Amino acid sequence: MLNLAFDTTAGSCSVILTNDGKTVEKIVQKMDFGQAEALFPAIEKILNGNRLKPADLDLITVCTGPGSFTGVRSSLSAARTLGLALPATGLTGVSAFEAYVCDLEPEELAFYNAVIIETKREDFYFQCFDAKKNKIGEPEALGYEEIIDRLRHKKVTLTGDGVERFLCRPSGLSLHVIRMEDCLPIEALAACGNEKFRLKKLDYPKPLYLRAPDVCVKA
Repeated sequence: MLNLAFDTTAGSCSVILTNDGKTVEKIVQKMDFGQAEALFPAIEKILNGNRLKPADLDLITVCTGPGSFTGVRSSLSAARTLGLALPATGLTGVSAFEAYVCDLEPEELAFYNAVIIETKREDFYFQCFDAKKNKIGEPEALGYEEIIDRLRHKKVTLTGDGVERFLCRPSGLSLHVIRMEDCLPIEALAACGNEKFRLKKLDYPKPLYLRAPDVCVKA
């Protein structure tokens, strides 16, 4: 089963092709801007390099956010365009929270597993999962102290690209494992898509926005 998964929601343009869960090829380009422009050339390079046509794909998996407004919109627009052009190909969305927690190994899981994603503001995107990777509560944008209050007196694993900044000051938390990622693990995004395909629970990609986009009005 050929799965093309991609993400442009945060600090990279990442594309991976897997076949029955095994990585065929991946491209991860770290960048703060320009992910939208880099996405389709990366997809084309992977497909052409493996002598594949878009119609050969069984599944397209896209990260739905949270992240930059432009990055989320770019990923979803690309995925929906491909989905319209390839009606026989499955299409599903996976949140960055799901992908980060999916990447945790069994020994890394605690009773509480908190995904902390960078916002490039004072707050963080946050969602918590249990030891079986089931979500505890809905995703939110929270301040440092609010997250500390949620996790105090609990054994917790932290993962996500916001963990490094979150731990810049002493947390006082009981930490089981710390995973400081610099971008979304694209292999885990693909694995989440594969699992939804296997369970026949494809989730049409919808944007996960946790705040309104930043806008500036010119005088």
